[in-house]
Amino acid sequence: MRRLAPVVAAVLAFTVVTPIAETQAQTAAGFSTAYQRIPGDGGSQLGAVVLTPTGQGEGPFPLVVMPSSWGVPNVEYVGQGAKLATAGFQVISYSSRGFWDSGGGIDIAGPPTVADVSKVIDWADEYTPADTDRVAAVGISYGAGVSLLAGARDDRIKAVGALSGWADLIGSLNPNDSVALQAVAGLLALGNVTGRPGPEMRSLQTKFLTGDYDGAIADARQLSPVRSAATVVDETNRNRPAVFLASAFEDSIFPPTQYTDFFTRLTGPKRLLLAHGDHATPEATGGIGLPNETWDKLVPWLRQHLTGTGGDDGAAVQVKDQRGVWRGYPNWAAVGEQRTSYLSKPVGLSRTGGLQGQASTGWSNRIGAGVPTRADSGVALVSGALQGLLSIPTGVATPLVDRSFAGVWAGPVYQQGAVVNGAPRLHVTVTPSARDTSLFAYLYDVDALGVGSLVTHKPYTVRGATPGKAVPLDFRLEATSWQVAAGHRLVLVVDTVDPRYLGRSALGSSVSFSSPAGDPAWLSVPIA
Repeated sequence: MRRLAPVVAAVLAFTVVTPIAETQAQTAAGFSTAYQRIPGDGGSQLGAVVLTPTGQGEGPFPLVVMPSSWGVPNVEYVGQGAKLATAGFQVISYSSRGFWDSGGGIDIAGPPTVADVSKVIDWADEYTPADTDRVAAVGISYGAGVSLLAGARDDRIKAVGALSGWADLIGSLNPNDSVALQAVAGLLALGNVTGRPGPEMRSLQTKFLTGDYDGAIADARQLSPVRSAATVVDETNRNRPAVFLASAFEDSIFPPTQYTDFFTRLTGPKRLLLAHGDHATPEATGGIGLPNETWDKLVPWLRQHLTGTGGDDGAAVQVKDQRGVWRGYPNWAAVGEQRTSYLSKPVGLSRTGGLQGQASTGWSNRIGAGVPTRADSGVALVSGALQGLLSIPTGVATPLVDRSFAGVWAGPVYQQGAVVNGAPRLHVTVTPSARDTSLFAYLYDVDALGVGSLVTHKPYTVRGATPGKAVPLDFRLEATSWQVAAGHRLVLVVDTVDPRYLGRSALGSSVSFSSPAGDPAWLSVPIA
């Protein structure tokens, strides 16, 4: 693969780009294309496609550096790079360290991978007509996380475009101490097929594959801080790059709430776009040059902050609901007003509780643990894509959710409809019978027939509990923007098994939900 990958990358790059460049260079603004080996950190060679403007003067041109996604070669951004180069940007798209035609080992966005961005800027300063005082780092997924980290380390970077990336690595892949099993397994498999794992990745995957999950999580916790932009947000704020963040509400690898937290902590120029879809689906087509809403907003942002031309396109926060309606807000706190409903005791033949306006305390509801119900979050990389691309939600028939193994609470009917905008929050007291129990909270938009569409969800694993001792839980579900139709209601379901996650609920154990006096159980939902 190492010998063939440079040839493949070069052929693809020249096939896609060079004919356009040669034609345009004769009459108008265009670009030239070259495949280069660029020395990265420690001398590791990075395979790169370099797109240089032609017919647009001698430069210098603002520089856009584009590290590739996990498992994807440097041709990932050639289509968009061609547009940028034609518009007067020097562009370098390269395969990230350890993947495809780049040397070194995969270090999971470690310091050498981040330092590679600076080495590419150094190389561009010497060998291209780039203006290295006007640099943007732009990437999707892995490239997004690396770009954010580079923006905190290199003050030459004046703008960052981080699409479907992470700001908190451990918080993304191990949310509330619940390993995102399908996502992690997929990433490990893809890394081994398309690259060469470094020592950090080898150690993690050995423990993961041999069932030493606690050891793998402990290692990941140690690796995460230096690999998370949230850890170095103060450095980012000192450098003040203009940060453009975009993600998908159903992202099954890097869910969006860690992005909204990071966005809120940024003090420099910033923009946040959130739309429905799974990992990278809102912007992937733009990388290859097809029309794309995310890139259509990102490119003017780059132009504005690298060249001072162009307008600021819209509000700082822009969210798109499942029906395709965009809404803009000045900050994340403004997207929705939290409205609190209180959980009441599940009663009757349906064993369904209410979400009501008055606190209800003194009740308890016990369910069995370790048995799946019809409620789940779907399949990683598939369910969210179906929602984003085809408006096919992850559904459930709520009357068929087995109340022996799930708690269910239904809210009142929205006579005029409503828009859920932001991150709902759940507070409830639980009493597990085992030391470790995983809980999965789902919020559904449910019609008159009881058919529900998944609005948002979140796992929470109670670790090291004293069996029989009550534990108060307070956690956020993932952010969303969702139109609830008139005549529909919101329904909360909490069970103990979800195939997407590495659950800790033991078969035969149980967990009780309760609402003690002085500490009532509640669900807070942000309404626009």
